Amino acid sequence: MAEHELKQIISQLEKPHNLHQAPKLLSKAKLGLLHLHALVPSANTSPQHILLATSVLEHGALLSIRLKDTEAFTRYYQQLQPFYSLPHERWHRAGKPKNQSKVTGLYLLLLLSVGDYAGFHTVLEGLEMSSGKEHIEKDELIQYPVRLEQALMEGSYDKVWGETKGERVPSEEFAVFSEVLINTIRSEIASCSERAYPSLQISNAKNLLFLDSEGAVIQFAQARGWVAKDGRIYFPQQEAEMLAAGKDVMSSSNTVIENTLGYARKLETIV
Repeated sequence: MAEHELKQIISQLEKPHNLHQAPKLLSKAKLGLLHLHALVPSANTSPQHILLATSVLEHGALLSIRLKDTEAFTRYYQQLQPFYSLPHERWHRAGKPKNQSKVTGLYLLLLLSVGDYAGFHTVLEGLEMSSGKEHIEKDELIQYPVRLEQALMEGSYDKVWGETKGERVPSEEFAVFSEVLINTIRSEIASCSERAYPSLQISNAKNLLFLDSEGAVIQFAQARGWVAKDGRIYFPQQEAEMLAAGKDVMSSSNTVIENTLGYARKLETIV
């Protein structure tokens, strides 16, 4: 495949309506890179071919996110690393990769969403060594997952919730992983709540679980095997244990609920 044909495919990949045709286009593009000996950079790969390869792989990474294929995204991220680690002079006048910060920021967010904090810090430390800490601190696409990680470490789930809403999300691709991250947090809060209380008011559970309506709380409760009745959510296992011990724990304040949940999380960490 000639170089100009590869550029035509890249042009097609940039059109939003070609989303479902993207996997076939990407396969053709990668085959073209193989013919140009540019799928993996070598000492003989020209700056122009390096830029073409990076463009194809970055399109693949971002399109994988839009298709919600995290495994494909991870593969593209890994394929991009040999290009991103090339010295500046290898790029010469061809320019720099357009989406390095976005792809890297998305990968950091993916690591957060699956709870891989060690991997998160390994990638971040590598960025600071290669690009400099000052440069990283000015890069909003990297700082977005950094802020989320800091809020998670503080247990400030309300900050995480705020960062994943509306204009604070850098792009549509980040919104995909932000949703996954919120679902992970919601599941963790739910597990802590089951251990901390026999029941919660549905209105309190809505705020605690960052759900949009009481109907959404009931749906979530049913999925977890909780019982919703008389305006409350009951956790069957905890309720049985509390009744057996002759205790009745009730809470009417959001502040009390959040403080108790924080205490339960600390106890869980100690144990």
